[in-house]
Order: sequence, then structure tokens, then C-alpha cells
Amino acid sequence: MKFGPVTAQDAIGAVLAHSMTGTKGRIAKGTMLEPAHVAQLQASGHESLVVARLEPGDVEENAAATRLAHAIANDPDAQGLRIAQAGAGRVNLYAVGPGVVRIDERAIHAVNAVDPMITIATVPPFHRVEDGTMIATIKIIAYAVSEAALADACGVGIGALDVAAPTYATATLIETVVGEDPPAAKGRAALTGRLDRLGLTLSPRIMVDHVAEPLAQALIVAPGDVIFVLTASATSDPYDVGPEALRQAGGTVTAFGMPVDPGNLLFLGWLGEKPVIGLPGCARSPALNGADWVMERIICGQRLTQASISAMGVGGLLKEIPTRPRPRAS
Repeated sequence: MKFGPVTAQDAIGAVLAHSMTGTKGRIAKGTMLEPAHVAQLQASGHESLVVARLEPGDVEENAAATRLAHAIANDPDAQGLRIAQAGAGRVNLYAVGPGVVRIDERAIHAVNAVDPMITIATVPPFHRVEDGTMIATIKIIAYAVSEAALADACGVGIGALDVAAPTYATATLIETVVGEDPPAAKGRAALTGRLDRLGLTLSPRIMVDHVAEPLAQALIVAPGDVIFVLTASATSDPYDVGPEALRQAGGTVTAFGMPVDPGNLLFLGWLGEKPVIGLPGCARSPALNGADWVMERIICGQRLTQASISAMGVGGLLKEIPTRPRPRAS
């Protein structure tokens, strides 16, 4: 592609690089100049124009962005994606339903390493989405790129991202009680909001004493596909009431604690095929916390391990909730 100033008469058939005003109004940058455009600009006193002229082997910006989008979303329906129409060298990719975004980070890096004029920006890995959420934007920075560079970018970017949809439909929350007063409803309300976003329904409320044995029995009979445990007292040890109850019920504890704050005091395990998530106290607030990252991925079919949870520390310092009983700085 050739770029630079030319005489107005020599600009016919080239792409206008900068928006300009002619005798009949504004001519937008990116316009393929026709004789009428040039005549308007000349009549307004513009005898030199900055243009881009495509050469053999070049691919125009919108066509290039569209091709790259179709490589990355090579099976849009299966990937849960929608490809928008190109404009000004940009194509956006959108989710078509709730879920979390899975990204092949090496593939995205490889696309961006091919040519500085070919770019893709995405949301973070495992970002929660819903229908209409933009998850990536492809931008061709120049007015054209070479066919060779575009082919390379398309080759390394095939299927680089998708949306993992929820694989469960129902959930149960078991709350433990210390004393005679039932726990406040705000924890259940916060969880209901989180589940609504992913299309899950919550079964009727279950409350048991803050003792391992009754909690274990409640786990065994819980009807939901996913089980949440919100204890009256914080779970501060792998053998505290919550995880110990899961073991007594015949389940396994696969992770305890996470390097995300708020959200440190979380545990994860399985009771047969059902995931069991022991919620930290901060989950009583609708504010983002580490439990969101775990539950969203589990609900969308991701099998988390202690190692994968322990890897969440970078970026895991989240905003504190205003009602936190023991702020970090205290």
C-alpha cells in the first residue's frame, strides 16, 4: 500500500486518508475517491490530498477484518459467538448467551505478533458474559494489509476464543445457623442475583445448625445440580465445619482457600457429580469477590483444581465491600 500526499487529480481511485470538506459537505476518511469527490474538493481549494492506494496483494481494511473474524470464529454457532458487520477496519465479536469466555491466549498473542497493523483485543479470560456482550474487537489499523500477513494471522488465530455456556440448571444453598436467629436473607438474595445471570434457579431455602453432621445430611439430600454452603461462622481451616461435612457426606474437598481478596475463605469439592462450593462471607454482598470467579467457571463446565484456583492471585486484589468487618488496612 502506498500512503502520502498526491495531487487531487491523481487521487481518483485512492482512499482518502483524512476527512475533508468539499462543496457538498464532508467527505469521510476511508472514502474511495471518485471523480465527483475530487471535483468537490478541488472546488473547495484542495489541490493536494493525503491518500492510501492499494497495490496488488493488498486486502482492504474491512475485508481483512472480516476474514480474520471468521477465522477466529470459524464455527460461530458452536463457539457461542456473533460476528458484527465491518466498519472503518473494525469487526466486533459478541456473545449470544450467558457463559464465560475461554481464550487461547497464545493464539491471540500470535495474531497480534504477525503485523502491527493487524490487532485483536479481548476481554480477560473467563470473563462472564450474557447475550450481546462484546468479547473481542478486531481492528485493521491501516487502510489495507498484505494478503500474506492476513493469511498468517488467520492461520494462527483459528478458533482462538469461545463462550462456555452453563452446564447446570439448578442450585441449592445450605445456610448454617448459630443460636436461634436465622441468618439474614441478604446472602441468599446475593446468590440469587448471581445465578439469575447464568440462568440457574435456586431451590427452597435450607438452614441447619452449624455442626458437621446435620450439614452433611443436608448436602446428601440437596436437590440442586450445584450446591452452595454459606456458614454462619467463617471457614478458617480445611477441617472446619463446612469441608468436614462434605467429607462426612461422602464427598471430596479438592481446594481450600484462594489468593483472591475478598474471597480467601472459600472451599471447593464434589459430592458425586455435584460441585459443592463453600462460600466466603463476602458472598453475602453482590460486589465482585473470588467466589464469583469460581462459581461462574464451575457452572460453565470448567473443572477447577487447587492449582487453577491458586493461579488467580495476579489480579486477585479486588475492591473491598463497604461493610467488610475487618478491612485490609485495619
